[in-house]
Amino acid sequence: MSVSLRTFVYKLKTLEIQGAKQIAIQSLLFLKKYDPTFGRKFERAALELEAARPTAVVLHNCLEILRNGYSVETVDELVERLRSATDSIGKRGSKLIKNGSVIMTHCHSGEALSIVKAAKRSGKHVSVIATLTEPAHQGIRTVKELRSAGIPVTLIADPAIGFFMPHVDIVITGSDAMRREGNVNKIGTYVLALAASANKKPYYVIGDTFKIDRRKSFTTEERPTSEIWHKIQGVKMRDPAFDVTPWKYVRGIVTEESLLTPAQILRKIK
Repeated sequence: MSVSLRTFVYKLKTLEIQGAKQIAIQSLLFLKKYDPTFGRKFERAALELEAARPTAVVLHNCLEILRNGYSVETVDELVERLRSATDSIGKRGSKLIKNGSVIMTHCHSGEALSIVKAAKRSGKHVSVIATLTEPAHQGIRTVKELRSAGIPVTLIADPAIGFFMPHVDIVITGSDAMRREGNVNKIGTYVLALAASANKKPYYVIGDTFKIDRRKSFTTEERPTSEIWHKIQGVKMRDPAFDVTPWKYVRGIVTEESLLTPAQILRKIK
């Protein structure tokens, strides 16, 4: 039984489907079934899907490619490119991890975790400190995935980042969009990068080149404030889902193509 557009959009908005790459992959597979002729239904659905999660850029970039050449084959090629990029990133990024390293990460990123898993497969002994990632607790998904992979992992509250940072060797996070202003990622990443910088720990952004964001502007999603707390009379609440970490706090960017410096990624964004 096929899923309706309304149901699929609801899954995106409620984080049943999350992560910039998975949002793109699942949306592409949905669109292929929803309107394989890529007619008016496709364009209307594409606009709704993009509006459901407007910050992450991967889906936007994929849709731009499709708008310039509609075909089921193109969808399949895009999905394959996205999936294979994770393996390439894992192999390339694992070279940054030394034997015995303690790695800190924030939120959940399949690309970031691919580096940790690849390091373990190469025989390196590593451990991870993962944040709970308030307020939606995506860090739980991270620790469960690492546990299943047999990688030692410690779950910490977000405010404990500074407490544990002196004991960390390297910090890695994913990316939802790489913009001129910096790396857009889950709220709290900026604080993580500041703590890493203060403790002279290298911070690497992990993300494929589909995350390069050339949009003139973008929208920072704000989630329902019920994620934070129930309503308090007379108190304003806000729940931004992402923040932007300036490139000056980033040591390097691991893509499926190469390890880039912030200056190199900025040249690609132009």
